[in-house]
Amino acid sequence: MTVARRLVSTGVAASLLLAAGCDRDAAPQTRIVADGDPGHGRQLIAEVACGVCHIIPGVRGAAGTVGPSLAGFAERNLIAGVLPNTPSELARWVRDAPSLVPETAMPPMPLSEDEAVNVAAYLLTLR
Repeated sequence: MTVARRLVSTGVAASLLLAAGCDRDAAPQTRIVADGDPGHGRQLIAEVACGVCHIIPGVRGAAGTVGPSLAGFAERNLIAGVLPNTPSELARWVRDAPSLVPETAMPPMPLSEDEAVNVAAYLLTLR
């Protein structure tokens, strides 16, 4: 059974959607990563070659099509369709996605916790 099916069958998906603020009338929330440096995050994204798999605005050569485009990422309510798009969850995701969603194709990335916070800070600027 896929993660999404397990979440739906247990009612967790609805809880995640509510927690992520899926109110159609609500304006998108601004997500700020307090300790993150978006400029350094953009540099790290280029260094660890995230653009091999993703299209990432503002990162030279980031034109991959294996994973989803990250354009407008800050506007998304969910990460990988199952996790709330919060700064802390995003930092955990970019560092070690398989530990959160084992079925993901995204590999663990060679990032420290601080580096992952910076990457999250950049991704959350993408509107």
